Amino acid sequence: MRARLSSYTDVIGRGPVAIAAGFCLMVVVACTPGGGEEGGEWAGTIRDSAGVSIVSNPESGTWTDADRWVISEEMRIGTTAGDPDYQFGQIGGIAELSDGSLLVLDVQAQHLRHFSAAGEYLRTIGGAGSGPGEFGLGAGPVLVGPGDSIYVPDATNQRINKFTPDVEPVGSSKLDFASGIPLAWLDTPDGRLVSQIRPLGLPGQPAADSSDLILERGSDGGVIDTLASFPSGRTFLLRDGVPDFTFFAPEPIWALATTGPLVYGYNDTYRLQVFEGQKLVRVIEKSFEPQPVSQADQDLMKEAMVRTWQEFGLGGPQLEVLTNAIGFAETYPAYALVRGGPEGSLLVQHLQLPSELPPEELENFNPTLGFGSPIWDVFGPDGRFLGELEMPKRYQPLRIEGNRIYGIWRDDLDVQHVLVMRIDWDAQQLEGATG
Repeated sequence: MRARLSSYTDVIGRGPVAIAAGFCLMVVVACTPGGGEEGGEWAGTIRDSAGVSIVSNPESGTWTDADRWVISEEMRIGTTAGDPDYQFGQIGGIAELSDGSLLVLDVQAQHLRHFSAAGEYLRTIGGAGSGPGEFGLGAGPVLVGPGDSIYVPDATNQRINKFTPDVEPVGSSKLDFASGIPLAWLDTPDGRLVSQIRPLGLPGQPAADSSDLILERGSDGGVIDTLASFPSGRTFLLRDGVPDFTFFAPEPIWALATTGPLVYGYNDTYRLQVFEGQKLVRVIEKSFEPQPVSQADQDLMKEAMVRTWQEFGLGGPQLEVLTNAIGFAETYPAYALVRGGPEGSLLVQHLQLPSELPPEELENFNPTLGFGSPIWDVFGPDGRFLGELEMPKRYQPLRIEGNRIYGIWRDDLDVQHVLVMRIDWDAQQLEGATG
């Protein structure tokens, strides 16, 4: 099975005003940058432990200048000024249909836009509201099922909007928050919808337990199966309806590899577990030395969060409550995100800290967009570290399908564009990594 990997999306983040900006940060996590790479023979070890392959990786990968992956731009959609059909406010989802055309969800405008395979604007679908085919501020991402059936989770309206392959609305299914708030979504070509939920102790609900769940959902949005359960992260919690933020706190990070296995890690250590069904088959390790969270990053984070909340229209007592709820972990986590790459490979994202940003980027720094670095560690299908892949600056990948990356690029004025990148690699190299 090949999986489309959708972004970790703050789908509840633009819901009720009192906690809207807080929910935006439910899955913002961070890591410290990794070491360099020299290329050549792999110097790690693989050992067996009760039938589980333990892959311990060195700091250096195996790539050389001759065989490292290369990424190139395939298509860019967007403009800073001019035709409004090509201007985006805040992109919340990108999906490709079988004819190569793209659907782009603009969370700020609260509608879908349909573009041809060549990037030409075709039409706008939906608008703000709670009626058929309309979207609340918490909508996203865009999910595609079999036959180009289209689904858009909408946390504000507590439903999953459904569309035909022609992008016509065909009703919705209820999104029940009783068991937890969806933090992340992905889709698979065989029609599965998968989400991560977290009990948050909303007012009037029973006390939340401490486990996040990975749920497989049917086309009606109902839960079919529980794929995994793991300790909840601590970045954002609700305690009796009051928000509690701990930036850089450890978080459960997961993905479906493009060949099917579930990959999971708790990012206080650089250790990823690979499951086939319910069976643990591989553990991927890489050295990591925790670093203390600096006072500079704490100050910059607080300033940026206050600015972001003010942009959401919050002020007075609400802003004071949110600001007082900000705390910080003692150390940075080991990595930010994990994504499935071509042919069963894994991509693990480094962190770019606020204090590392140049002044012109720090001015527009928005923590709700995450702390992802352009640098990603790449591991082969057997867990061996290949090397580092550098993506464009100010680029946020939302999904990976095969060797194509679909994401958001921000220009110097912080205006968002759709950017589709292509990964070129040596298939024999990946095959050799499993030998």
